[in-house]
Amino acid sequence: MQLEIMPKKKRLSAGRVPLILFLCQMISALDVPLDLVQPPTITQQSPKDYIVDPRENIVIQCEAQGKPPPSFSWTQNGTHFDIDKDPLVTMKAGSGTLIINIMSEGKAETYEGVYQCTARNERGAAISNNIVVRPSRSPLWTKEKLEPITLRSGQSLVLPCRPPIGLPPAIIFWMDNSFQRLPQSERVSQGLNGDLYFSNVLPEDSREDYICYARFNHTQTIQQKQPISVKVILVDELNDTIAANLSDTEVYGAKSSRERPPTFLTPQGNASNKEELRGNVLSLECIAEGLPTPIIYWIKEDGTLPINRTFYRNFQKTLQITQVSEADSGKYQCIAKNALGVIHHTISVTVKAAPYWIMAPQNLVLSPGEDGALICRANGNPKPRISWLSNGVPIEIAPDDPSRKINGDTIIFSSVQERSSAVYQCNASNEYGYLLGNAFVNVLAEPPRILTSENTLYQVIANRPALLDCAFFGSPLPTIEWFKGTKGSALREDTYVLHENGTLEIPVAQKDSTGTYTCVARNKLGMAKNEVHLEIKDPTRIIKQPEYAVVQRGSTVSFECKVKHDHTLIPTVIWLKDNGELPSDGRFTVDKDQLVVADVSDNDGGTYTCLANTTLDNVSASAVLSVVEFIIEYEDAMHEAGLWHHQTEVPGTQTTAQLKLSPYVNYSFRVMAENSLGRSLPSEASEQYLTKAAEPDKNPMTVEGLGSEPDNLVITWQPLNGFESNGPGLQYKVSWRQKDGDDEWTSVVVANVSKYIVSGTPTFVPYLIKVQALNDVGFAPEPAVIMGHSGEDLPMVAPGNVHVTVVNSTLAEVHWDPVPLKSVRGHLQGYRIYYWTDQNSSKRNRRHIEKKILTFQGSKTHGMLPGLEPFSHYTLNVRVVNGKGEGPASPDRVFHTPEGVPSAPSSLKIVNPTLDSLTLEWDPPSHPNGILTEYTLKYQPINSTHELGPLVDLKIPANKTRWTLKNLNFSTRYKFYFYAQTSAGSGSQITEEAVTTVDEAMASRQVDIATQGWFIGLMCAVALLILILLIVCFIRRNKGGKYPVKEKEDAHPDPEIQPMKEDDGTFGEYSDAEDHKPLKKGSRTPSDRTVKKEDSDDSLVDYGEGVNGQFNEDGSFIGQYSGKKEKEPAEGNESSEAPSPVNAMNSFV
Repeated sequence: MQLEIMPKKKRLSAGRVPLILFLCQMISALDVPLDLVQPPTITQQSPKDYIVDPRENIVIQCEAQGKPPPSFSWTQNGTHFDIDKDPLVTMKAGSGTLIINIMSEGKAETYEGVYQCTARNERGAAISNNIVVRPSRSPLWTKEKLEPITLRSGQSLVLPCRPPIGLPPAIIFWMDNSFQRLPQSERVSQGLNGDLYFSNVLPEDSREDYICYARFNHTQTIQQKQPISVKVILVDELNDTIAANLSDTEVYGAKSSRERPPTFLTPQGNASNKEELRGNVLSLECIAEGLPTPIIYWIKEDGTLPINRTFYRNFQKTLQITQVSEADSGKYQCIAKNALGVIHHTISVTVKAAPYWIMAPQNLVLSPGEDGALICRANGNPKPRISWLSNGVPIEIAPDDPSRKINGDTIIFSSVQERSSAVYQCNASNEYGYLLGNAFVNVLAEPPRILTSENTLYQVIANRPALLDCAFFGSPLPTIEWFKGTKGSALREDTYVLHENGTLEIPVAQKDSTGTYTCVARNKLGMAKNEVHLEIKDPTRIIKQPEYAVVQRGSTVSFECKVKHDHTLIPTVIWLKDNGELPSDGRFTVDKDQLVVADVSDNDGGTYTCLANTTLDNVSASAVLSVVEFIIEYEDAMHEAGLWHHQTEVPGTQTTAQLKLSPYVNYSFRVMAENSLGRSLPSEASEQYLTKAAEPDKNPMTVEGLGSEPDNLVITWQPLNGFESNGPGLQYKVSWRQKDGDDEWTSVVVANVSKYIVSGTPTFVPYLIKVQALNDVGFAPEPAVIMGHSGEDLPMVAPGNVHVTVVNSTLAEVHWDPVPLKSVRGHLQGYRIYYWTDQNSSKRNRRHIEKKILTFQGSKTHGMLPGLEPFSHYTLNVRVVNGKGEGPASPDRVFHTPEGVPSAPSSLKIVNPTLDSLTLEWDPPSHPNGILTEYTLKYQPINSTHELGPLVDLKIPANKTRWTLKNLNFSTRYKFYFYAQTSAGSGSQITEEAVTTVDEAMASRQVDIATQGWFIGLMCAVALLILILLIVCFIRRNKGGKYPVKEKEDAHPDPEIQPMKEDDGTFGEYSDAEDHKPLKKGSRTPSDRTVKKEDSDDSLVDYGEGVNGQFNEDGSFIGQYSGKKEKEPAEGNESSEAPSPVNAMNSFV
C-alpha cells in the first residue's frame, strides 16, 4: 500500500552523497497491508442522522477491515442490542451491517433510536458514530374549512400554507387544480415558510384554486391543502351586472386602494436576529408590500457581501450566502423601496459552528521500542471539548498502559510494545454536534516490502516532469534509495527530487532519461527492491496552423492543420467550431490535413479549432472565419447634413448596387462591411449628387380639426420634412366648409407651418377639412377629407327626473333622464354622479364634506353606486359632461342605506383561566353597520389529536364586552368562534383558543384519601359483604336454585353495553359544517350487544391508557388520545413517540 503523505519535496544536504529518504517514525497516515495483523478500521457507516423509509427494510451500515477480521456488535439507545432475540433483525455475513425486515411485519417506529456499531479483534475495537435512526413521516394536513377571501385591488395579501410537520421537512410549492405552477414575480412570491405573499393584488389574481402542496421526498408522497378562493374587486370598473350581483359582505370595504409606501410583511419590526451554523447556507428573507410593488436591495452594514458565495433568490427577496463562516457574522440590511418611500430592516447574523477538524487523529504504526503520538485538534463555536476513548471505553476507565501519556488533545507513546496496540477514539463535541475520529496504534516488526507493481512502464513527453512510484511499507519505516541501470550508482539530488512517499521525480525529462530505475527500501529487518522502466517520447506539434479567413456568403473556405508526432504514438485529429462539435451538415468536409466549408452562410462565422490528441499529450490551434455583407448609407447634405441613414444591404458577393433615390436631395454615400462579430469602419464618403426637383408625392399626415374656444376651429397637421418636400418652396393649401351647409370650400395657402385657426365659427358645428402640400414645381395629389368640430362650450341643462333605488345596504341604483343633445354643446362624454354621506355634517363646514364621484361613459341613463356604508344617509346629484367640462347639477336627492351585517369584533382575549372557567373580553366591531342586537359565542373542546368535540351555542347581549364561561372541563383546550349580529344578519367571526388549568390540589387530595383510616375500613367492609354474597350464591346454585342476579340481567340489560346514542358526548372527527356523514364507521355498538371486527376496529381499550382512561360524569372520554396501540394508521398528524433521540446527534457521550 502507499504511504499517504502530502507530496512535500525533500532534498539532502549539499555534496554528492547518495539520495536517501529518511522518514520520521511518527507517521501521520499509514495504510497497513491487509495481510498483516492490524486493529479494526471502520470503512463505511450510515450517516449520523439516518432517516429511513417506513415502507422498506431498514439497513444500518457498518463495514470494517482488520487482521484478523473483526467481529461486530451493536448498542441501541446505549444498551446492548441482542440481534439474536429479534427474528426481524439479521447481520450481513462478513460485515456488521444490520438488516431489519419490516416489509413482512413490524413497524419502523419500533426500531427508532440511537445505534452504535463496534468492530473488534485481538488488537483493539473501533466504534462508529451514534447513528440516529428515525422513520420518515408525511402527515396529512389538518382538515379545515377555508373561507373565501375577498379584497380590493391594490391591497396586500398573505395566503398561509402551514404544512404539517414531517420528517424530513416537506418541500413546499403552490399550484392550481390542473397541477400547473402558479406564476411568481416581484409582486407575488413564495416565502421561506411556504406562505404565498402578494405585495398588492390585481384582478387577474382572482381564482378559486390556490393550493399549497407539500412534497415528502423520502416517502415520495405529496399532500395538498384545501384550495383557497381569492376574489379581487376593482370598484372603478364594476359594470351593472357585476354590481347588481354583489352581496353586502362582498361589497363592504371595496374602495379603490391608493398608492402607498412599502411596509414589511416578513420579518416584522425594524430588526431581527438570525443564527446559522458554519458550512450551511445562510438564507435571509425580506418581503414587503406596497403600491407600486417595492424593490428589495441588500447590504452588509459592517462589511461587503462575499462575491463568489452570494446569491439572490426569489426576485431579490432572499439573500443566500453559501459555505457560511464566522467571518460572515454581522448586521445585514434589507431595503424595500418604491416611488413613495423607503424602509429598512436590520438582521443581526451570528454564525456558530459544530466541531470541525483542525487535525484529525491518524493511524500510527510503530515498531517495538519506538515513540509516537496521536494528535486530535478541532475547532468550533463554542470551543469543543476533547475527550479520548480506548477501544470504545473512556480512557479514564480503560486498562492502564505505561507507554501512554495523555496531554489534552495529544496522546504521547514512549517505548511501545506489542500490547500497546489499540484503537483510540477522539471525541470533540459542543452543543451543536460532535466529531468522532478512530485511529489505531499498531505495534509491528516487519521487513520492508515494495507495493508498486514490478516492471511498471512509464511513458513521458520530453521536457516534462516524470514521476516514478515506489510505494512501500515496513516497520521500522524503511529508508529509500533510487538507482538507474543495473550497475549504476545511487541517484543524487542535483538532478532528481525524492518525495516522502518514495516517488522519484525527474523535473525535466530528456531523451537520455530513458532507462531502467531501481527502488531499494531498507530497515534493520531487511531490504526490498523493485525495477520500473521509463521511455521519453517526442512532443506532438502542429507545423501548419489554420489561418484567419474573411469570405463572402456562398463561397468556399478551407483551413489547414498539419501535425508532427512521435512515430510510436498514433494521433487523432478532430475539428471544433466555437469549442463545440462541427454542425452535422454535408457542407463541412474533413480531409487528412484540412477542413473545407462549402456554401458559407452567416451562421458559419466563428472560431475553428484543430485538436490533435495522443495517449500522452494534446495540442491545438485555432483560426477565425468571418462572413461579410455590405451596408450602404446616405447623407442628405441639403436637409440633414452630418446625419447618415440606412439605404440598403448588398450580399458579400456583389460590389455594385442600383439605388432608388428621392427628388431634390443632395446625396453622399458610404459603404461598410458586416459579419457576425460586428461592422467595419465606413469607407470614405462619395461625391455629392443632387437629384432633380418634383412636385410633392404625399400630403401631410394626422390632420385634425378641434376648437380651442366656442367660436373657433383649429386645423392642425404634421408637416412634411425636407426630404419629403421634393423641391423648393414647400407650402400648404388649407380648405374647410360646414358639413351640413351648402357653402363652398374656403381655402388659404400658408407657409411651411403646422396649424391654421379659423375664427368666428358657430359653437360645436361639424366641418369638412383637407390640407394639400405644394411646392414651386406643383401640387401633391388630392388630399383626403376629414371631419372636425368647432369649439365646445359648457352644457346648458342638468339631467332631470333623478331618482334612487336602494338595492341593499352597500349598493344603490340611480336613474335620470338624458339632456337634449343640442344643450350639450360638445362631445357627450357621459354623466357624473356626486354623492356623499351626511353623517357628522353638523361638526364641520359642508364645503369640506368629502364627496365621491362616479362617471358613466356615453349616453347611459342609469348607474350603480357600490361600496356604500350601511345604515347611512346619503345625498347625490347628477351632471352631464362634455369635452369642455360639467354642466349644472341636478337637484339633490337624499336616500338611506339599510342596516348591514357588522364586521368582526375588533379583538377577542381570554383571561383569568381557572380549573373550570374562562373569561372572554372583546371590543365591539369597528364597523357595526347598524344597531347591534346581540353577540353569538360558539365553542367546542379540542382533544390531543386535534379532533373537535360538540359545539355549544351561546347568545350574549349587545351591551356586554366581557363574559365568563363556567362548568368547563379542567385541563382542556377550547376553540371559540365569536361574532356580532344586527337585524340584517351575522357578521364575520373572530376565533381564539384557550386552555383551562389543572387542579393540582384536587389531584393531591384524591391521592391522600386512600391513606385515611376510615376509607380503608369502609373498603374492607365492602369486600367482606361481597365475599358473603358470593358464598350464598354458590350454595344456592349447587342446590339447583335459580340465580336471581341472572333474572335481573334478563329483565334490565346493562346500560353500559347498550347502543350509544347520538348525544353520548364523545368526540367526532372534525369536518365541514355541511358534511352530515357519520363521524366514523363502526362508532356504535350493534343492537345485539356484540362488537364485530368488520364493523369497528376501534375501542376505548385501544386508546390512551386503555381501560384506565378517565370519563366525565356524562360518560364522555377525556383521556389523552394517542392513537391505537395495536394498529396505527400509516400516516397521521401526530403519533405516540418515545423521547426524541435527536439530542444524541449533538453529543457523542
